[in-house]
Amino acid sequence: MKTDEFTGTASLRLRQVPAVLRARGFYLYTQGGRRLVDLWQYGGAAVLGHTPRSVLRAIKNSASRGLFAPFPHTLEHRFARALSRLFPGTSCRVYTDEGSLRRALERAGFAREAKAPFPDPAAGPSSGEALSLWRPFLPLEAESPQPLLRLPVLPWALAPRAVVFEQALEPGALGLPPSDLLPPVLLAGSARAVYDLCAGPPREAGNFPRLRRALAEGIWRQRGIYLQHETALDEHAYTVLFLRFLEAGFLLPPGRKEPLILPGALSKGEEAKLAALLQLP
Repeated sequence: MKTDEFTGTASLRLRQVPAVLRARGFYLYTQGGRRLVDLWQYGGAAVLGHTPRSVLRAIKNSASRGLFAPFPHTLEHRFARALSRLFPGTSCRVYTDEGSLRRALERAGFAREAKAPFPDPAAGPSSGEALSLWRPFLPLEAESPQPLLRLPVLPWALAPRAVVFEQALEPGALGLPPSDLLPPVLLAGSARAVYDLCAGPPREAGNFPRLRRALAEGIWRQRGIYLQHETALDEHAYTVLFLRFLEAGFLLPPGRKEPLILPGALSKGEEAKLAALLQLP
């Protein structure tokens, strides 16, 4: 799940990136004229790209009505319907940010889980934990017990944090507080992003044959479009890797435990260059 603040070594790594003047699709355009392929995608919040047109249009329409304050609005129901389409047979609670989400989980009796990193399916199959992240383009794990709560990583940078649970579960019994009131302008973009995710084509690493061959080397552990280095790199080793990719024109996640996310499109030259990087020890 994306974080709202960066501290320590992750922040220092991100400061090595030249000033980004524009983000479009899966590319970042920096001061000085460089173009970087974004393999971070803001922790998954930009998994549909940085400038999805329909999302921008939905935000613009709401912004033109001045809907920036957290008023009650029909968009609350539209966003809930969008999530139920992504997760059929479920209900949800929606919170402003990660801090509000974690406080809600703690009040619901998930004190230990609320203070720890959330289990991430990009790192491997879950073990039936009580709650787990859900990432776009990864299937639900039918072979393991369903987590009680799912925390979807939504494909928009300003999306709120959502908790999704089976409709048969009573949120009052779970102890989850009511949803936060959110600015309709944010809900408009969030609902549109979820609908776009539902309607869009699947993304697979197999779309890139050179990358498929490179990943067969086993240096990177792969789950769909998400990759993590097979070796548990320390902070220094990961910084070296981060700078190597940056020099070659690719932005890795600044946090060493975050997954590399393959973009939706690559030129043949970019694919060949990335394949070579992925084969380096």
